[in-house]
Amino acid sequence: MSIKAKFVTTAALTVAISTGLAAPAIAAPAHPAAVAPAAAAPASAGTASAGTVTEAQWLTDVSTAIAPARAYVEQRTAQPTDQHLAIVFDIDNTTLATHFHPFTMPGIAPVVQLAQYAHSRGVAIIFVTARLDFIDPVTRHSLSEAGYTVDELRGRDLGDLFEPVQQFKTNERIKVENEGYTIIANVGNNWTDIDGGHAEQTFKLPDYNGLLS
Repeated sequence: MSIKAKFVTTAALTVAISTGLAAPAIAAPAHPAAVAPAAAAPASAGTASAGTVTEAQWLTDVSTAIAPARAYVEQRTAQPTDQHLAIVFDIDNTTLATHFHPFTMPGIAPVVQLAQYAHSRGVAIIFVTARLDFIDPVTRHSLSEAGYTVDELRGRDLGDLFEPVQQFKTNERIKVENEGYTIIANVGNNWTDIDGGHAEQTFKLPDYNGLLS
């Protein structure tokens, strides 16, 4: 096995272990049919049963769900501002296709395009992930290879494993705000990625009832 192949295999196994660690349970809040200003998720996103969604259908659904985010970024950055604007992204199955490609973890094209466009408009690209922070070098490599600018990467340390993922991610967005950023958008494929506030707008990508967690 080549050095590169060993790196990719180790990265995938480490990510699987990291993201699979259980967090304390938290009651799931009721959610509206759509998260403003994004359009309602495609019907297939809510009705696909576990194992039945294809990669092609997923990419179509992602494109539909993420389209309003670009329009919002364009609108939000149309006028000069002295604010430090940022977008917060989840990673697994939000920015990297870890479900369908667990070893290569390529970027998800419409999300890469959104991040690149936002960065070109002066928006900081910040990643908040449930991955353990000791694999940050692997994660940064995967994101950079996929075409993302990584202005900040925030993963969990061992102490964070004792709180629900949603609370961890909310706390990290608060820390980003405390650094002086205005979070104009928060993008994720699970409600734990985007619940908790501290973003002007939220955009939820399909997870097919937990299939793509």
